Amino acid sequence: MSTIVEVKSPFDGAHVGQVDASSEQDIERALATAHALFRDRRQWLPRQQRIAILKRAAEIIASRREAIARQAAHEGGKPYRDSLIEVDRGIDGIQICIDELRTKGGHVIPMDLNATSAGRVAFTQYEPIGVVVGVSAFNHPFNLVVHQVAPAIAVGAPVIVKPAPATPLSCKTLIDIFHEAGLPPGWAQMVLPTDLDLATRLVADSRVGFFSFIGSAAVGWMLRSKLAPGARCSLEHGGVAPVIVSHDADLEMALPRLARGSFWHAGQACVGVQRVFCHSSVATAVADGIARLGERMAIGDPLLATTDVGPLITHKEVDRVASWVDAAKSGGAKVVSGGHKLSSSCYANTVLLNPALDADVTRKEVFGPVVSVYSYDDLDAAIGLANDLPYAFQAAVFTRNIDTAMHCYRHLDGTAVMVNENTLFRVDWMPFGGARASGHGMGGMPHTMSDMQTEKLMVWRSDALN
Repeated sequence: MSTIVEVKSPFDGAHVGQVDASSEQDIERALATAHALFRDRRQWLPRQQRIAILKRAAEIIASRREAIARQAAHEGGKPYRDSLIEVDRGIDGIQICIDELRTKGGHVIPMDLNATSAGRVAFTQYEPIGVVVGVSAFNHPFNLVVHQVAPAIAVGAPVIVKPAPATPLSCKTLIDIFHEAGLPPGWAQMVLPTDLDLATRLVADSRVGFFSFIGSAAVGWMLRSKLAPGARCSLEHGGVAPVIVSHDADLEMALPRLARGSFWHAGQACVGVQRVFCHSSVATAVADGIARLGERMAIGDPLLATTDVGPLITHKEVDRVASWVDAAKSGGAKVVSGGHKLSSSCYANTVLLNPALDADVTRKEVFGPVVSVYSYDDLDAAIGLANDLPYAFQAAVFTRNIDTAMHCYRHLDGTAVMVNENTLFRVDWMPFGGARASGHGMGGMPHTMSDMQTEKLMVWRSDALN
């Protein structure tokens, strides 16, 4: 008899739905099915069929936009308004995959450059790398799965995806939609093992060609170490995103962006604003401004259209965030706003001024609605502090001076540096990924599709070319 995983709302514990947990036999069946499809090239799906499936899936998602967003908000806690945007991003992500299929087909390799290459032409085409296994996170329960499943379908790779245990319903909805859109059974499967050992065996299986992971660094690096020889991977972990605010920054423009980047989805975003290094002449104004905007945000039920910030994913996470803030206060940080629980599931939008440089809120990813503001007098010293962590993901600078912007771009360690925009900015065709402890490889639909393929070369020799 199958074990049932009950899905509950992180806001009030209400029943949202349930799914069957996957047994060892279920995992083996999924792997065997996917591997058999990949190994039999006669079963591979033609490009035109894949495009038709993707187009139809996008149409179905668009027709059910509100229901999908409501489900995602209910199980994951992201406010309904933002969940609608997440669904729209998923639709656009599928379209990006279609665009890639229409415009990317391989490369011509120059020949006839010397005696060895004379009388030859060469070109490449793409083939799927093998079975794709995706392990996803809770904070974007629909779109993160789109980022793992849609590229695999696009390139013709069988895909098995394991969603976060807290948010499996959005994943199941997406897989069901792809099957409804015409994807034959076995090409996209969802599994939900309830213990790490079984999940690890799934990832480590020799039949896996590519592993896509979105989640914590500790788990991601551990799973990478278990991969079979030849398996490739992409790991997306978190960051402790730094922002530089120069003395000449336009605060009227910057503050709303900083506040949104700090508190969006209760801070549960891998590139959310966490550390803001401000010139001493504006540090207090920035801290007060972010606090003021954060206090105006409606915090509570994610299903209400008026809610700006929802709950954290579990009560345990609320307790952890509270303990980190309490420790920062004890270490000398000034609490400009917030600094307390609103309920067992929600934490107040919190601004801290000048916490200790060895505090958890400074050194680790908070993944909660907490932002720390630090005062600096020397720009390079601030950049040094911004870089003084094992994480490097997205960073930002607010300034009206092009030289300041270029200096920060040159010297900040982030894989992407935003100018006059917060670190949360992302569109799904741009490269997106962390360096050092923040991840491995690069996401974004075109980059993920590239990772999930091999480039196969054909060389023709003909006497007619001589």
